[in-house]
Amino acid sequence: MSIIGTRVDGRLIHGQVANLWVTKLQISRIMVVDDKTATSQIEKSGLKLATPSGVRLSVLPVQKAATNILAGKYDSQRLLIVVKEPKYLNDLVDAGVELSDVNVGNLARDNAKKILTHQVSVTQDDIDNFKELNQKGVHLFAQVNPSVKSEEFMKLLQN
Repeated sequence: MSIIGTRVDGRLIHGQVANLWVTKLQISRIMVVDDKTATSQIEKSGLKLATPSGVRLSVLPVQKAATNILAGKYDSQRLLIVVKEPKYLNDLVDAGVELSDVNVGNLARDNAKKILTHQVSVTQDDIDNFKELNQKGVHLFAQVNPSVKSEEFMKLLQN
């Protein structure tokens, strides 16, 4: 499988993703999976501008992303999946996409129920979706950038 990394980041593509993670993981394609963003030409244009030179970009709704991944469309590429919300990862897994590790990077919520770190705050929907991912066997860890030590996300969620 060509999925090298998967990240939950409310900002999608920005400096940490575009420069640090893409370089560290040697990514050749970033796939933003978000039903709303996939229909917004303005948001897609902004994401294209933020994508590093030489890296391909796909901005897709969940079902199209799952179909493309399962069809092997990206098998020759090093793919980084980025989502704004964990619910999209549950939808991908439910569609048959195998995810082993998910990096919870930056998730700032105005309506947060719980603040986990200074970069991650979650709503009840987020909590439910992360628990569901964990129950499906997806390993969740929190790591803002490659130079920072990762933390077990479910331990943060339980505290």
